[in-house]
Amino acid sequence: MKAALRFLLLALVALPAKAGEVSVAVAANFTVPMQQVAVAFERATGHKARLAFGSTGRFYAQVKNGAPFQVLLAADEETPARLEREGLAVAGSRFTYAIGRLVLWSATPGVVDEQGAVLKRPDVSRLAIADPKLAPYGAAAVETLTGLNLLAAWQPRLVQGESIAQAHQFVATGNAPIGFVALSQVMVDGRVAKGSAWVVPERLHSPIRQDAVLLVSGKDNPAAAALMQFLRGGAARAIVRAHGYAPAS
Repeated sequence: MKAALRFLLLALVALPAKAGEVSVAVAANFTVPMQQVAVAFERATGHKARLAFGSTGRFYAQVKNGAPFQVLLAADEETPARLEREGLAVAGSRFTYAIGRLVLWSATPGVVDEQGAVLKRPDVSRLAIADPKLAPYGAAAVETLTGLNLLAAWQPRLVQGESIAQAHQFVATGNAPIGFVALSQVMVDGRVAKGSAWVVPERLHSPIRQDAVLLVSGKDNPAAAALMQFLRGGAARAIVRAHGYAPAS
């Protein structure tokens, strides 16, 4: 009897911890890499990440209104910091998981030159950007146009998407011949896979530091804590790098 009980206890100890689930709000520009991170995360930990993609500004409003997200992967550093200040995120949990790059892109080869001089052509009908009030990549696009003294010329021809994903869709479908998108959206195996592109020099806009933060609703969820830890590890950093981001040091 004692031997059987001892065997049962040893068997219970050997069992893996119960897998959990974490609800994650993810900036639209990070869609593809986060899908890969989620697969690697589940394989490594057994936990499942339930993902929602959209604009950082929209997610902020949803969290303020009680949306049950447990982790936010923003497209900026300001939104997670604001959520911390407002008591909606766990103080001290915020860190930079990726540094993004802005690119001027066309789905058609030969349209965008390597210096971005296409922005000075008056015959280009429309330019897609993400809403600068909601999406940090949109704000970076406006900052770039302002620095080049081209914002006024382009203002009547701007096509705004709610998120960087929608801005990319406008260009991919031909509704806009060119657009500012995230490099990660058009990069495959270390190069722009389709069309033509100009990677915007980093000096033309503020760094796009993308921060993750643990939201208050996830503070007692082991799966949420595990994901925050996994995002700092080598497997996640390799995925970040492969999609055109610079992982934070």
